Amino acid sequence: QVQLVESGGGLVQTGGSLRLSCAASGSIFSINNMAWYRQAPGKEREMVAHITTGGIPTYAESVKGRATISRDNAKNTVYLQMNGLKPEDTAVYYCYAHIRLTGSTRYLELWGQGTLVTVSS
Repeated sequence: QVQLVESGGGLVQTGGSLRLSCAASGSIFSINNMAWYRQAPGKEREMVAHITTGGIPTYAESVKGRATISRDNAKNTVYLQMNGLKPEDTAVYYCYAHIRLTGSTRYLELWGQGTLVTVSS
């Protein structure tokens, strides 16, 4: 069984920082793209940051300059460092990974269970 497990969410004051982590585990042969999405109450899920296998990042305009996505391929882990947090960053943050399973040519799109980030004003 392959799964993504996020950690690092919590309550932070405006202007503060958080580092989210997401570790993939199971029968993984390789991981292609990884990303962080978020969903605020009453809103649709949106992409926050995306990183390719080679480590090239892409960011949503709303977090550019405040977010850094990185990955450790040896640990099958992706990180999201968020600085200068604002109340509008409050959301459940979800990890995404495009994974090839061991012994298969099949790829899966996996999502984590989500971690809540609350930014108080």
